[in-house]
Amino acid sequence: MADVPPRPNGRGAAQAIHRLMDEESPMDISGAVVLVTGASSGIGAATARAASRDGARVVLLARREERIRQLAKELGESVALAVPCDVTDRVQVAAAVEAAIEKFGRIDVLVNNAGQGLQASVDAIDPEDFRAVLELNLVAPLTATQAVLPQMRKQGAGAIVNVGSGIIWSSLPGSGAYSASKAALAKLSAVARVELADDNIAVSMMFPSITETEFVRTVRGDVAGALKMEGSSGLAPQSPEGAADTILDLIRSGAEQADLVPEEYGGTLKS
Repeated sequence: MADVPPRPNGRGAAQAIHRLMDEESPMDISGAVVLVTGASSGIGAATARAASRDGARVVLLARREERIRQLAKELGESVALAVPCDVTDRVQVAAAVEAAIEKFGRIDVLVNNAGQGLQASVDAIDPEDFRAVLELNLVAPLTATQAVLPQMRKQGAGAIVNVGSGIIWSSLPGSGAYSASKAALAKLSAVARVELADDNIAVSMMFPSITETEFVRTVRGDVAGALKMEGSSGLAPQSPEGAADTILDLIRSGAEQADLVPEEYGGTLKS
């Protein structure tokens, strides 16, 4: 009879996480090197600004080169590095990580923020659009995580925050493809958190709600439908700065997750 593979030691993994969380301060942002994807606008740009205000050095990754170069100039080019990068290109991600290490000597934090929506009913989802969204929302965070892990392990500590979406707790018509990509990211993050605990690397998820960004106007598929769904949700758009503050709190605490979603929509935010 074939050998049965042993089950993962769940208790050992939990103990590793408890050791990580029992530390007084899993991550001090002041002086840390924080790499942010999707840093050209919205939550990504706000996170870079917030981290910089708290004394971090920041690495800005995005395809829109002019925007991140302007942001780096705003923050101060001695403490901010703009690296034009398509995060779905593994070679470009590896080069960006090398550039960060060359300039700052380390990488303490990765914020996987880059993402795109897809609005379409299940029978109308374009498989090519779905593949593109999965590449950006799911595969790219994995690739970026793999790229920074050797340096974080060398340093003996690190923090990774993946930006999801509170939409995964609803079953809204037209959101199936996007919700699926973010739900998969949440599961990937949960497993990575267990696997990396012994390396003193905290993996966290942040679930924003509707945010005042250009996101909804750049979705694939039915932009008008996405705008209508957002407008009829009854949710007041939140500021990207509020999302950025929540991301920084996760970096500091090493907590498993945080959200900005009202309780009635499945989150923890009280009215």
